[in-house]
Amino acid sequence: MKVTSTDVRNKIKCRELFGNHNDASYLCSMQILDGKKAAQAIKDELKIEVARMAVEGKKAPHLVAILVGNNGASETYVASKVRACEEVGFKSTLIRFEETVYKIRLLEEIEKLNNDPDVDGILVQLPLPKHISNEDVIKAIHPDKDVDGFHPVNAGKMIQGIPSFIPATPYGIMLLLEHYKVETEGKHAVVIGRSNIVGRPISILLSSNSNPGNCTVTICHSHTHNLKEICLSADIIVAALGKPETVKADMVKEGAAVIDVGITRVPDATKKSGFKLKGDVAFETVAPKCSWITPVPGGVGPMTIAALLKNTFHSCKMKN
Repeated sequence: MKVTSTDVRNKIKCRELFGNHNDASYLCSMQILDGKKAAQAIKDELKIEVARMAVEGKKAPHLVAILVGNNGASETYVASKVRACEEVGFKSTLIRFEETVYKIRLLEEIEKLNNDPDVDGILVQLPLPKHISNEDVIKAIHPDKDVDGFHPVNAGKMIQGIPSFIPATPYGIMLLLEHYKVETEGKHAVVIGRSNIVGRPISILLSSNSNPGNCTVTICHSHTHNLKEICLSADIIVAALGKPETVKADMVKEGAAVIDVGITRVPDATKKSGFKLKGDVAFETVAPKCSWITPVPGGVGPMTIAALLKNTFHSCKMKN
């Protein structure tokens, strides 16, 4: 059998991840869906497009992020988005509010941004404090600037297959599958989780008449019976329930592709930060059974930001 440079890289990656595993032959057929590399490819393309816009005398895309309170995870996510904007040449603005801000004040700021012709995308970092309704804030953002893709108008368009802003994480997953040319047509995809942010939209996208897409999709959730048996029938598993290492090796069939959306901070006294990041999938035991798998971190997370940038770019392009 001919061994390609890709095979060599995969074997090196396998050794880095697992060392001398008993089932080395199967391990080396497993491939990492590297979100960092795929996201960088997208950012490189956007950087070229933004430079071209500048030559044509057009303004750079402008993303405004609103952060309420000082949640550690939210601070990290927003900082990553701001850095990504700077990397590709976007203009970015961060607006901060205290956790005690009144909802009406937040809505006033959103309306101001809706009416600002220089602003192409608006995102409000979730979760919000309990006294502010996520739904009210999402609906306040104009659909044409809703680059997070949460507005009911954009959700409705997505369901009907009309071009719209797709929620960033599901969009990022589809871009990741496309980048690595993961075969989806005719496959059975099991989505664990039914949130409006990930579970529901990714189930629609995977079942759509597109490439990637054309899957037969099963949605599972907290009231699903026989979750293990359903997962064992899956060619593709998307785990998006927010519970660390819920998907175990005995729930995954040989050769399945596994997309781990979850990322949870778990206390770890050995880490300088005091925590480590865990996905919804028990990576070390599940990975040897997979054809493809996303790591945590470095899998879906970078793709979410890349998708957000693409949405913002398209918003700007539509206005121009």
